[in-house]
Amino acid sequence: MDLERFDLPRYLSMLPLFQEMQPPELQRLAAGSKLRQLARGDDVFRLGERCNEFHVAVTGQIKLFAISPAGQEKIIEIVGPGNSFAEALMFTDRPYFINAQALSDCLLVSVGKDAVLREIGNDPRFCMRMLAGLSRRLHGLVNDVQAYALHSGVERVIGYLMRDLPEDGVEAASVQLPVSKASIASRLSMTPEYFSKVLRELEDKGLIEVDKREIRLLDTQQLARYPLK
Repeated sequence: MDLERFDLPRYLSMLPLFQEMQPPELQRLAAGSKLRQLARGDDVFRLGERCNEFHVAVTGQIKLFAISPAGQEKIIEIVGPGNSFAEALMFTDRPYFINAQALSDCLLVSVGKDAVLREIGNDPRFCMRMLAGLSRRLHGLVNDVQAYALHSGVERVIGYLMRDLPEDGVEAASVQLPVSKASIASRLSMTPEYFSKVLRELEDKGLIEVDKREIRLLDTQQLARYPLK
């Protein structure tokens, strides 16, 4: 991608956080931001580094993860295009307490703290939009913790596969895994072997078909009730 031709103010205007901003405000915000091209495996930031910005994925996938004392990696979140991360930490004046790394080739927008604070001072409504976004993220993380504590591994996998289906329901659907099965397993707090075992179990029951990263949900109603049907 030709970064010199990338219209950063226009891109920012399409994000929910910034879509009510006027062109002069978007220009100022863009001036305090930077575009970054990352290859798979490149670090966005590392534990202990100073946090002076938050980030938005334009393309690709970013994993937020921690390393246990035993050296095991635990993926906390996988961030896809149009989603932001590290907003709350930016306001704490503390270093990053997790790591962020590209799972694929990525284009990233990093929005500087000074630019954000300036726009908050100019328009308090901007602050309220940021708070709303942080609240949505916190709500999602709380739901994740509840799922890990209260749901079995099978229920977690089914919940992940059905997470983006419309509320009114569909009989069948196809899900494309955005990252490797190992990364998704870590995100769901299970081993890759157990994740694959659950997929095989659901496939043996005739509920799904697995074709590499494509998962076809053959009967969503039965799948939602499994194993309680």
